[in-house]
Amino acid sequence: MQRFTTSDGLSLAYLDQGQGTAVLCLAGLTRDHHDFDEMAVHLPDIRLIRLDARGRGQSDWDPNPMNYSAPFEARDALELLDHLGLEKAAVIGTSRGGILAMLLAVMARKRLSGVLLNDVGPVIERPALELIVGFLGHNPAYRNYEEAAAKYPDFCVGFANVPPERWQVEVRRLWQETESGLKIRYDPALKVQAKASLDAPDAHLWPLFDAFAGLPLALLRGANSTLLSPKTAAEMQRRRPDMLFAEVPDRAHIPFLDEPESLDIINKFLAKLA
Repeated sequence: MQRFTTSDGLSLAYLDQGQGTAVLCLAGLTRDHHDFDEMAVHLPDIRLIRLDARGRGQSDWDPNPMNYSAPFEARDALELLDHLGLEKAAVIGTSRGGILAMLLAVMARKRLSGVLLNDVGPVIERPALELIVGFLGHNPAYRNYEEAAAKYPDFCVGFANVPPERWQVEVRRLWQETESGLKIRYDPALKVQAKASLDAPDAHLWPLFDAFAGLPLALLRGANSTLLSPKTAAEMQRRRPDMLFAEVPDRAHIPFLDEPESLDIINKFLAKLA
């Protein structure tokens, strides 16, 4: 992992691998760069940059939990591009990372060469969001990785045909095994800002989506997703008829990005960038 320092003094971790078209990967709310590991081995020669957002993965925790907000995290992404001397990059944004991509389209559209959204759009279904926020900051009840790999798939409603070894990877990615059980791998204070956002009036994000106008755009939706509804995905397609789109079967929120349907759209998206 490499590191850079943000304008407010945090040390953030990132991976910068390969050469060619620059693609910045932004992970989900509590996730980190490992969510793109399976995708990375399938991609053509590109420069893949994977950021651990503040408070996640190997990046510093922020002493002010209200800084775990989309504007701060979008600024971090821009500052990473500045640190790397990149005028432009495409973004693959998973869930929260896709929200950041929409915000970047308004903040600094000229820095984007294209965007791929993974199971996220301008309307986030509130029941799914409430479920996510409800689990934030809590350690799971599983005692070890073996128990988690056996029981966690039952919690993941909407996922099917996932090999057991993939669940073994997933639980190790989510939690750290300790003598007292499994522990989360992110700052539990993420819940503070997330709860504040949930209590605030719903944000109107369609103008942010519309700011992608003229950019290569792609969307993946888990066929069983409760966060990105078919209705929202259809409206995104109506507004952007040229948008690459696929539903990933046997996946809810979020597709793993190594499914055949995902890789097909990802490669078509990268071809548009080239």
